[in-house]
Amino acid sequence: MKNLSLLIAILALALSACNKKPADTPVAQTTAVSKIDFISPADGAKLDAKANTQLDYNITLGEDEGDHAHIYVDERRVGMLRQMQGNFVLFPLDAGAHEICIKVVNSTHMPNGVSRCIKVTAE
Repeated sequence: MKNLSLLIAILALALSACNKKPADTPVAQTTAVSKIDFISPADGAKLDAKANTQLDYNITLGEDEGDHAHIYVDERRVGMLRQMQGNFVLFPLDAGAHEICIKVVNSTHMPNGVSRCIKVTAE
């Protein structure tokens, strides 16, 4: 019975807090979204097909349910980024054109729609 009384009190407080909104409280018109920046390599870069490539990045997580990011090369996931700024080493790529993408994902690893891709050529 004590637990039930406590639960009712908590629910009453929660409901009253939801209903107390000052009339002059501004309502945000936009929601910040995640942003991804490739520092290096640059879009269109030529990479050494025999060497590892350091990918430098900067990710800003917005209010769009982003938790971390995944790295893809030619639509194949090759890594996970928990740090929002740093670098990731890509193993040598086969000679030819490639697409490198970073996709922001939620805590269940589902993409939230925020991504950025660059195209590179390994020679």
